[in-house]
Amino acid sequence: MYLGRVVGCVWATAKNQSLEGHRLLVIQPLTPDLQNTGKPVICADATGAGAGEVIYFVRGREASFPFLPAEVPADVTVVGIVDSIHVAPAQAAQGKSQAATPHHQRKGRRC
Repeated sequence: MYLGRVVGCVWATAKNQSLEGHRLLVIQPLTPDLQNTGKPVICADATGAGAGEVIYFVRGREASFPFLPAEVPADVTVVGIVDSIHVAPAQAAQGKSQAATPHHQRKGRRC
């Protein structure tokens, strides 16, 4: 899953029939500290997200799953609206020896 922010919407009068009734949103991908990263993408919306909201989205085959049993031709879909994000400050994380440990070897709770 990836973080993003809704920055716009797409209106399409001619589209695949299975997309009828589904909203298409313009999403700006974000880093965990909410900084823009990468280019904006067009996403199908499975949540009813609105302009300016921080969301999370999926890519690939999983992007069509929220619409099952319908077969929607989506490769990026908004699947959740973020209420809050808790990230350790970068300076604090750098001071810990655990920060150098590979991600799969860490123990304990992760965000």
